[in-house]
Amino acid sequence: MTVRLAVRAVIVERRRLLLVNAYPGRQSDLWCAPGGGVEPHVSLPENLAREVLEETGLRIRVGAPCLINEFHDPGGSYHQVDLFFRCRIVSGALDAGWHDPEGVVNRRRFFTEAEMGGIRFKPDSLPAAAFSDRCLYDPLEALVPR
Repeated sequence: MTVRLAVRAVIVERRRLLLVNAYPGRQSDLWCAPGGGVEPHVSLPENLAREVLEETGLRIRVGAPCLINEFHDPGGSYHQVDLFFRCRIVSGALDAGWHDPEGVVNRRRFFTEAEMGGIRFKPDSLPAAAFSDRCLYDPLEALVPR
């Protein structure tokens, strides 16, 4: 079994966290921080900047890590480690005309901490990392159904 490594952006503006829905055709109501798999021989910040641009159309500056989360399938072979970094938008906007060139992300939206109480998102520890100055480790969170 190979553990997959991914990077994710924690982008908070005006006390709102940017999340994406990355299920083609709106197959799921599950939201997550933008980001994705790491390509070998490319730095983590470069990987993250590429993924965020692809998924949101935004250019970012990558800051310090703020969360390490592990997703796994307790009954299977899937195991992914997500490294979350605090990021700032340096250019771009969430305009209605944008679409993901890969066709994966279908929605992008900023949520307040209170609004996150009314949606499904992963990982569970994301609000604690996003809306505080803490750096967290969240081990072995089980995958959830779409």
